[in-house]
Amino acid sequence: MSTQEKTKTKAKGPLAGIKVLELGTLIAGPFCSRMLAEFGADVIKVESPDGGDPLRQWRVLKDGTSLWWSVQARNKKSITLNMKDVQAQEIARRLALDADIIIENYRPGVLEKWNLGYEQLKAINPATIMVRLSGYGQTGPMKDLPGFGAIGESMGGLRYVSGHPDRPPVRVGISIGDSVAALHGVIGAMMALRHRDVSGGRWNGKTGEDCVAGQGQMVDVALYESVFNLMESLVPEFDHAGVVRERTGGALPGIVPSNTYTTGDGENIVIAGNGDAIFRRLMLAIGRDDMANDPGLARNDGRVPRTLEIDQAIQSWCEGQQIDSALQILKDADVPVGKIYSVRDMMSDPQFLARNMFEQHAFADGTAIKLPAITPKLSETPGQTAWIGPQLGEHNAEVLHSLGYDDAQIAQFIKNKTI
Repeated sequence: MSTQEKTKTKAKGPLAGIKVLELGTLIAGPFCSRMLAEFGADVIKVESPDGGDPLRQWRVLKDGTSLWWSVQARNKKSITLNMKDVQAQEIARRLALDADIIIENYRPGVLEKWNLGYEQLKAINPATIMVRLSGYGQTGPMKDLPGFGAIGESMGGLRYVSGHPDRPPVRVGISIGDSVAALHGVIGAMMALRHRDVSGGRWNGKTGEDCVAGQGQMVDVALYESVFNLMESLVPEFDHAGVVRERTGGALPGIVPSNTYTTGDGENIVIAGNGDAIFRRLMLAIGRDDMANDPGLARNDGRVPRTLEIDQAIQSWCEGQQIDSALQILKDADVPVGKIYSVRDMMSDPQFLARNMFEQHAFADGTAIKLPAITPKLSETPGQTAWIGPQLGEHNAEVLHSLGYDDAQIAQFIKNKTI
């Protein structure tokens, strides 16, 4: 089945009828629009004719294209526009004025040079919703600096608390800063869409008619602020008590016990016995009745000063267990416990399989590929993968025809290297 045939049979999701224009590359902006596409939005992704989104060549490749691309660009339509070309800028402008949501992650000021800035579009279409993802936001002394997820993680506080206290900070093994910013972008877009819809109707981008237009707005997402938003009690603890949270390895500071332990067969296991009743069950399960019945350990505030003693007791027990026996004993005792999974563990795990967390699709050559299933799971309007990441410019003709351009004009665009 071709991409266009799949498009026609695509089930309606909760965002069916919502038009999204993606002007961005790599992770933050594209992940944001990916989630909208997964739940039914019609997403048009603009790419450079010269190779497209750089993510197409990142990490493990198949026939010159990233396997990651299959996920990051699923359900999107790809068109190519040379944004240095005036005609290409006009095409992008038409798409932007017809879109419900525009998602971009260029440096602040780039869209304005192309006559595609928020204020420029808002002057024509007051219902414009633009999600702008950048390293430092659209204002402030650092706004013009290049911002990557790694820098956002560092400035936002995540890197400082990640790792062991006697070693330099470490990174999480994925681009968590970009992804967290993308999720903030999705949340902001949905709130802006809700506000637009309750504050009026929808502006007609084709006729220019104002149908009692709802009020659009700009969603300003900074990578470092998105990470900062996850940092729990960092600010009040420092402001009120002068406490700076430090690196603590696998432990959860101030909440005891919650740590990573190693079993006798060398597997890593996470045990969270930090609830008062849970702690007692944990101690009984590992044969430490003395600690289970110690009144000084009955509450978390009594356990915190004795963290090392408690962790040593749990580790000593784990060393005498194989991973499977440790998991079973603690699960039987109703203690939260889990093995640290690799992707190999996930792909065969009964819980992942019962929840249908993998989808099987096929490349154009018929080769099968598994992708992660879509989350969150909605009971009535679940997301779906209608097609995996498209070829570069695969939807040029379809999208340009929808804007009113004929075949002769499209041929001229190709000749002029506009697309």
